[in-house]
Amino acid sequence: MGAPMCRNLLRHGHSLKVYDIAPALVRTLAAEGCEPADGAAQCARDVDCLVTMLPSSPNVRAVYLGEEGVLRRIAPGTLVIDCSTIDPIAAREVAMDARARGCRMIDAPVSGGVAGAEAATLTFMVGGEAQDYEAAKPVLQGMGRNIVHCGASGNGQAAKICNNLMLAIEMIATAEGMALAAKLGMDPKVFAAIVNTSSGRCWSSDTYNPYPGVLEGVPASRDYAGGFGSDLMLKDLALATDAAKAARQPVLLGALAQQVYQKHSVDGHGAKDFSSVILQYLKP
Repeated sequence: MGAPMCRNLLRHGHSLKVYDIAPALVRTLAAEGCEPADGAAQCARDVDCLVTMLPSSPNVRAVYLGEEGVLRRIAPGTLVIDCSTIDPIAAREVAMDARARGCRMIDAPVSGGVAGAEAATLTFMVGGEAQDYEAAKPVLQGMGRNIVHCGASGNGQAAKICNNLMLAIEMIATAEGMALAAKLGMDPKVFAAIVNTSSGRCWSSDTYNPYPGVLEGVPASRDYAGGFGSDLMLKDLALATDAAKAARQPVLLGALAQQVYQKHSVDGHGAKDFSSVILQYLKP
């Protein structure tokens, strides 16, 4: 997702210095007008704003807090935006360290997937001080359409993982209902049309239906390629259930959804879009 986000920032007139562990991606962005960097720490030098998009909490801790981490190289006063999806506690700890070094930091995980990144229509859920949120808005508006301040540091992450908890449950429910209706003899397109004008309607049914052939242009129409990977959904569900344990808050369906996606991954579908979970119900 980072590459299309960079392209949109370029289109909005920003000068960019970029680094990725994939050298080919850095070369591609350099050819499009970005300055290549040899590492994350080099990216953090002599910039007004640093934006990171990383896979997990350990990656964020390593990039920011490691011996060669960016917080050892970055200038005081730099605005730092982390767009990774990680656990809220890790986000708060890294933000605290950033503030101790004189930097302003927000957590700003995104929703909208690769398509939203390419179209600059992402939703950013922002945690941090109100003045830092306002300072970051011009940068975030170059990459997204809906920029929401969720409160203190870590609250952006809380919003993201709770949203994806709900999304996973809704997708599984849609998959179960669609598969059962088809098994009972319903035409899937007819059933989907009924659901989408009835009380079972949700985003997973009307915009991202998992049943093959019901909608065009969604992963279900291309053998579940692209989109938001099932293993990424599994990661977010793990973040949500871990956060729930720390908060002593029951998430009964969330825990079950995590196990459904765990089995789906073990069955070899982790790289497929998360809507491919319907394959758990379409087996002969």
